[in-house]
Amino acid sequence: MSLSVIIIAKNEAKSIGKCLESVSWADEIVVIDSGSTDETVKICESFGAKIQVTDWPGFGPQKNRALDLATGVWILSLDADEIVTPELKNEILGAISGANAQAYSFPRSSSYCGRFMRHGGWWPDRVTRLFRKNSARFSDDLVHEKLIVDGKTGVLSSPLIHIAFSDLEEVLQKIDRYSTAGAIMMAKKNKKASLADAIFKGMWAFFRTYVLRGGFLDGKEGFMLAISNAEGTYYRYLKLMLMSGK
Repeated sequence: MSLSVIIIAKNEAKSIGKCLESVSWADEIVVIDSGSTDETVKICESFGAKIQVTDWPGFGPQKNRALDLATGVWILSLDADEIVTPELKNEILGAISGANAQAYSFPRSSSYCGRFMRHGGWWPDRVTRLFRKNSARFSDDLVHEKLIVDGKTGVLSSPLIHIAFSDLEEVLQKIDRYSTAGAIMMAKKNKKASLADAIFKGMWAFFRTYVLRGGFLDGKEGFMLAISNAEGTYYRYLKLMLMSGK
């Protein structure tokens, strides 16, 4: 059973090499680049990836573009900052050779400013990323896209490694980008927000992450994560408020 790895990227030179190396055993690697100005494209070319440079329509539509270019029977969708371990590789190969499901999920171990988080909603963070090409497609959401599977989803146990945020600068940049995309999505659904909504939702995001989901058990990084979740939520609703004219 042929396997295609699909990746979307922009200015991922510092991380995409490790990602590509971890899946060099795949039959095909497809990368959709949305205008990188660093060495991302050259690095992908060095691994023999099939590359298309295009615009940026949002996460869901971009991943579907990559999916449409892939030729494999099975698809493994990765982010440029994710790494497939040898243990997960073996599980993936076993799953597609004796498949009894149309898709498979596995846990994801994510790092935040150098620490792999085990609380705050970040573990086991099970994601569905392996699927038969004709059995699934991504939603058209601009951010936080979902894989919609037609059929049964099986379970793998080995984790995918995710170097989510290498430093605080990256955290702040993603908070800005993701909150804007989230606000646009809500505005398109005719949702509105007030300043009170932004404050309450932000406070609730902190409480849920730090207290209810045990973020305090991850030390100072757990507190930092709760704060960044709160900021992202606060800014998303604040931007929606400004879009809706309140």
